[in-house]
Amino acid sequence: MLSSVTKFLLGFFLAIAVLVGGGVAIAFYFVNRTGIPPAKPVFSNDSPSVKAQAPKATEPGGGKPSLKSGNQAQSSPTSTPTESSKATPSPKPLPSGAYRGRVSWAEGLSLRSQPNQEAEKIGGVGFNQKIIILSESEDKSWQKIRLEGSEQEGWVKAGNTEKVDQ
Repeated sequence: MLSSVTKFLLGFFLAIAVLVGGGVAIAFYFVNRTGIPPAKPVFSNDSPSVKAQAPKATEPGGGKPSLKSGNQAQSSPTSTPTESSKATPSPKPLPSGAYRGRVSWAEGLSLRSQPNQEAEKIGGVGFNQKIIILSESEDKSWQKIRLEGSEQEGWVKAGNTEKVDQ
């Protein structure tokens, strides 16, 4: 009689332990799945490449003539923006101590008005976007940058950019 009661109690506690262990394992699985941030969506009006290409396509062709001409107008603006985008950075000399770079942080960076974490966010810089590093803060933890092809300047956390040879 004692062995059957012991077997029952041991089986009961073993069943409870299996149920609790399975519930904890399932909970950890779902908690870890929700802890992974989703991929950052890219919208056409937010993409730096779309913004950079849109004004250049209208400048060389002049809007109305490119719509009326046919395939000839389409082939020449395609090659012209490529040449103008390469020619645009060259004439502008960089300030002394400045150099070209790109954003190496995969999620992009927040552009801030001052070199500290509590400063106002004035914009953002996307991954692989070309920038000009103008200077660094005294403690070397922040970099003042200018967005290439724009006059917008701000501060980003240092270590999230890399120098580009050009």
